[in-house]
Amino acid sequence: MTRGFMPGGHSLVAQRRGSLTRHSVTHVILIVGLIFMIGPFLWQLSTSFQTYAESVSVPPTFIPDSPQWGNYEAVFVGKPFARQLLNTALATLARVSGLVVVSSMAGFVFARMRFAGKNVLFVIFLAVWMVPKEVFILPWYQTMQGLGLLNSLPALFLPGMFSSFGTFMMRQFFMQVPDEIEQAARIDGANIFQIYWRIMLPMTIPGIIALSVLAITWSWNDLLWPLVVNNDPWKMPVSAGLATLQGEYLTNFPVLMAGALVASLPVIAIFIVFQKYMIKGVAFTGVKG
Repeated sequence: MTRGFMPGGHSLVAQRRGSLTRHSVTHVILIVGLIFMIGPFLWQLSTSFQTYAESVSVPPTFIPDSPQWGNYEAVFVGKPFARQLLNTALATLARVSGLVVVSSMAGFVFARMRFAGKNVLFVIFLAVWMVPKEVFILPWYQTMQGLGLLNSLPALFLPGMFSSFGTFMMRQFFMQVPDEIEQAARIDGANIFQIYWRIMLPMTIPGIIALSVLAITWSWNDLLWPLVVNNDPWKMPVSAGLATLQGEYLTNFPVLMAGALVASLPVIAIFIVFQKYMIKGVAFTGVKG
C-alpha cells in the first residue's frame, strides 16, 4: 500500500483541520471579549496619570507624556475620601455578615425542613428576586426615616442584609448535603440548630465564600441607595463620594479616574483571591433545584 494513502487518512486530516479551526475561532472570540472587558480598566489607568488637558484632548491621549502621580494625592485633598473608604469597608463588612447569616438560615429552612406552604413561600422569595431594586427605594427610605437612621452608617447596610438570591444560593448548597448525614446527627441527639451550625454550615463553606464575594461586590459598588439615604459627605460610602467629584461645569477626569481606581482595587484583590470559590458557588445554584 502506498504511503500517504491509508484508509481514512483524508478524514483524519479533515477532522484535525476542523478542530484547529474551531479552536482558533474560539480563541479569537475570547481575545476580543478580553479586550472589551479589560479595555475600560486600562483606559481608566491611563487617564489617572494624565493632565486635564490630555484627558480631554482630541485625538485621545493613551500614554501620558509625564505621569501625574499628584492625581492620586488630589483625591484625598479637600474631600473626606479616606473616611468614605472606611465607611464603605465597615458597611460592607456589616452587610456581608448579616446577609450570610440570614441567607444561610433561610436557605437551610427551605432545603432541609418540612412545613406547610414551603414551596409557595419559596416561589414568593424567587418572585421578589425578579423585582428591580429601585422599586424598594421608597419603602426602605421611609423605614430608615421612621427609625431615625438617615445620614447614618446603619442606613447603608441594613436593607442589603436580606437577599432572595442569597437564600436561593444557600438552599442549593444545603440540598447537596446527603440526607444520611443529617439523620446520623439526629440519631446522636443533635437539635435543629446544632445540625445547622455544627453539621450543615461547615459543609457549605464554598457557598458561603462565593456569596460573600458577590455581596462584597454589590455593597462596594452600590450607588443609588447611598445617594438617597445620605447627603453628608462624611457619612457617604466611596461610590457616592466619587459621584461628588463630578463638577457641575467642569470635571477633573484624571482625579476622578484615580479615585475610582483606588476604590476598585480592594474588590479586584478579593475577586482574584476567591474567584474559584465564586465560580463554583454560582455553578452550584443551577444544580438540583
